[in-house]
Amino acid sequence: MADDDGFRARAREWLAEKAGEEYRGVGGGPGSEHEGLPARRRWERELGRAGWIGIGWGEEGYGNRTATLAQQVVWAEEYARARAPARVGHIGENLLAPTLLRHGTRAQKDRFLPPVARGEELWCQGYSEPGAGSDLAAIRTAAVRDGRAYRLTGQKIWTSLAQHADWCFVLARTDPAAARHRGLSLLLVPMDQPGRVDVRPIRQLTGTSEFNEVFFDGALARADHLVGGEGDGWRVALGLLARERGVATLVQQIGFERELADVVRTAHATGAIDDPLLRARLVTQWAELRVMRWNALRTLGAGDESDAGAPSVAKLLWGGWHQRLGELAMAVRGAAATAGPYDWSGERPYALDAAQRMFLFTRADTVYGGADEIQRDIIAERVLGLPREPR
Repeated sequence: MADDDGFRARAREWLAEKAGEEYRGVGGGPGSEHEGLPARRRWERELGRAGWIGIGWGEEGYGNRTATLAQQVVWAEEYARARAPARVGHIGENLLAPTLLRHGTRAQKDRFLPPVARGEELWCQGYSEPGAGSDLAAIRTAAVRDGRAYRLTGQKIWTSLAQHADWCFVLARTDPAAARHRGLSLLLVPMDQPGRVDVRPIRQLTGTSEFNEVFFDGALARADHLVGGEGDGWRVALGLLARERGVATLVQQIGFERELADVVRTAHATGAIDDPLLRARLVTQWAELRVMRWNALRTLGAGDESDAGAPSVAKLLWGGWHQRLGELAMAVRGAAATAGPYDWSGERPYALDAAQRMFLFTRADTVYGGADEIQRDIIAERVLGLPREPR
């Protein structure tokens, strides 16, 4: 316990010194990850120089600090409370790196992990496709072997921050004759391939473009790195998704706590707190957030195979909760919620305040990262043993 307290003090002291004025205003909320990118990239390198990236990777010698599981939670808590910038390197740190540590070769670890630990290379995730969103086994992006490399043909969609990423880990079909998930492989693809990899931002309800379409030209788009063996992509992908949807939500919940506090303050300022129905909804949001935290703590440290339904339960809990919080953020403001932060007429661009952006962005929370319907199917089939959904 004393060691964890000392770790907390060091983390808090470093954040107080470094997450200063230069980075104020780039912390952001839902849908702001693309903003202030130069400052965010400088911040990633600042974290890397101090060894704060990849503290949960273990003692692998990649230049990062090492921390116990409890200390990783402490760091996440202090980071959120310091309102440090929202991370643009989290996909490389929290999704790619654990996957390479488990399934990658020594050469792949040596090549890709140090730049992530230094905050120098950003990653995006090439999973969903127009015809295969939550049903990843239906993907059609093809990868054909060309000597020691692969040529990719196809399209990915909803690829977060692809317009800024240096690399993308792509789930592709390497065996077209195999049934569904049996012919998939995970490839590491450089994004800097002009005329070969085409990134097209998607404008969203918020007026911003965090998500993108990515097109691969099969004659030219090249991938030199295969993770886990050809045809083994499904197993690798499932392990990665468990990390994306599972206990990592504990970090997310600290941000949720801050957003809820902002909504409560607004309810007091507008007098909405005196409405018994709105007050009951606020209390319910608070109670449900506590349940989410306890559930995340319960699963913290469990092995990937220990609870097949845990990632799906976590996704169902936070997706619906956050969406309802966005609705509450509007409700406590009443009619004023329909007005923007300034007049949009003339030359001033479309703009939203933080609460309005949260409301619009969270409409997608129950869809991206695995739609609620798919999560319920997973729980029904893998946990409750109910008959499989017809395919």
